[in-house]
Amino acid sequence: MLGSARAFFAEHGVLEVETPALSAAAVSDPQIESIRALVQAGGDQPYFLHTSPEFAMKRLLAAGWPDIYQIGKVFRDGEVGPRHQPEFTMVEWYRREIAFEEMMQHTVAFIARVLDQHTSLDDANYLSYADAFQRYAGIDPHGSTLDELRVAADADDHLRRALGDDRDAWLDLLLTHRVATRFDREKLTVLHHYPASQSALARLCPGDPNTADRFEIFFGELELANGYYELSDAEEQESRCASDQELRARTNKPIRPLDRDFLAALRSGLPACCGVAIGFDRLVMVNSGAKELRQVQSITAVKVPT
Repeated sequence: MLGSARAFFAEHGVLEVETPALSAAAVSDPQIESIRALVQAGGDQPYFLHTSPEFAMKRLLAAGWPDIYQIGKVFRDGEVGPRHQPEFTMVEWYRREIAFEEMMQHTVAFIARVLDQHTSLDDANYLSYADAFQRYAGIDPHGSTLDELRVAADADDHLRRALGDDRDAWLDLLLTHRVATRFDREKLTVLHHYPASQSALARLCPGDPNTADRFEIFFGELELANGYYELSDAEEQESRCASDQELRARTNKPIRPLDRDFLAALRSGLPACCGVAIGFDRLVMVNSGAKELRQVQSITAVKVPT
């Protein structure tokens, strides 16, 4: 499968790169937790294992590198379960001057190439985030009130207290429990144009600032890929990072140092590009019919609680 992945990129002229897994900065996203690393030679400087090679790869793009990809280990603290491990293999790549819609199709083609046992995968279902919610949950994700989202989720009192007034948390719950569970189990589903509040590092859609040029790809209900038309505005990116840090403070999560080198690269000029990240272990799960990550990892570092 790794050979198929590299062959695909070679055919499309995408260059393989390798960037450091260790960084003095960490991701600000409140949904992702970095793992701190002890580096004795670093003195008092904190270091972190990267949760994605994204920031480093964008620095290469800003420096003039062509289309690039990377396959390697990434590290994320937090949830451990059948589909989550703190260490896993990620495939991440960036293509310059490519349309958002073309990048979705390109990613479907990559997955179909790697999952060669599933010959029907080229025929993917494309659904906007809004259409998927209307079709499978009977609700408008952009215009519904918080109370309407709670009712649609049919959550118990414990969950209502846990999620509180976090609108995106309710949308995520609906996506995982009401929407994605209805996706075709034998095809890829490309879910695109997420709410602006979930834009992460994607630009807002030029034709609709209430949505972001972000897509995710699912096989059945299993999420495989997350892609963006990348945000290149340094001021907007720094503002989003600041908002992330404020949310971290409100929810008692650690405040991590921002990657100033990444922000400087954006200011120097990130070319128009799209990027995608895929959990490669999950592709192996699909290809082998496995139900849990531990079934496709030769050695699992962190055991799943029973």
